[in-house]
Amino acid sequence: MSRLAKESALPQLASALLLKAIRLASLLAALSIVSFILVSHSPVDPVQAYIGADLLVVSHEQREQIAEYWGLNDPPLQQFLRWGSALLHGDMGVSMIYRQPVLDVIGDRFMSSLALMAASWLLSGVIGFAAGSLAGMNQGRWPDKIIKWYCYTLSSTPAFWMGLLLLIVFAVWLGWFPVGMGVPAGVLAEEVSWLDRLRHMALPALTLSIVGISNIALHTRQKLIDVLESDYVWFARARGEKGTKLFLRHGLRNIALPALTLQFTSFGELFGGAVLAEQVFSYPGLGQATVEAGLRGDVPLLLGIVLITAVFVFAGNAAADLLYRLIDPRMKERGQWR
Repeated sequence: MSRLAKESALPQLASALLLKAIRLASLLAALSIVSFILVSHSPVDPVQAYIGADLLVVSHEQREQIAEYWGLNDPPLQQFLRWGSALLHGDMGVSMIYRQPVLDVIGDRFMSSLALMAASWLLSGVIGFAAGSLAGMNQGRWPDKIIKWYCYTLSSTPAFWMGLLLLIVFAVWLGWFPVGMGVPAGVLAEEVSWLDRLRHMALPALTLSIVGISNIALHTRQKLIDVLESDYVWFARARGEKGTKLFLRHGLRNIALPALTLQFTSFGELFGGAVLAEQVFSYPGLGQATVEAGLRGDVPLLLGIVLITAVFVFAGNAAADLLYRLIDPRMKERGQWR
């Protein structure tokens, strides 16, 4: 790239990053308002959920003191403004369930979920791309039929059902993996090895990856079939190119970018599947914390998770957009930054 091209690319990059920052801020603001309105109209009583089993031994005066302590007696608009003001200063509040700052709870749970989602994301992406490529190169033959049957069957399979099936087979019947939890029960944190964590993470990650393979495989297969039916590929076939050489020279680079974009934009579906998988395996991640916060009316924790999840999904889409332009030189030349 010439010096002039580099100088012109830098302002485009800066403006693109600024535009994405504005979009993210607008998204978080709108999401905060909508989420707070929905949570404020929830039928779950936060005080009752906070008290739990001690509801019968707690007097009316004590209930009022609890509501006053958490600011639940204030008008919804005042609650939102107080929470929003604290959020602008980096304070998401205190979780009513865990009695800890929301950022600390999310930080601990997010690392567990991140390891789970990263493993399943990589597995589903690599296996799905390989399976779709194999099916596309063998259109109408038995590999294509088997892969299509697998994808069509699992594309409509709920993650929790697949998790229960794997749990029954590999944990209960065969005993190869633990039944649940993130670490062995009754073991101190400093005594838990990486091997123990991997064994507990194996089944949840396998659940998410098996279900997530179908989308990338079917998309890659159809894209490769379209490429193989193009004029320049027919010309390459006429010159004697076929098989692996044809795929590497003409098919791979044309299907890699769409597959990469689809994989990065699947962050939202990945988190949704992680919520169900973590519930099935009692995995202590962000998904399980989301369900607990919703059922027990933990408004600060629930809103914090919503915002963190939005940033996570937005980062995935932004990374896909950036990688698309780094890999495809045509996007740089046109300056198509969004």
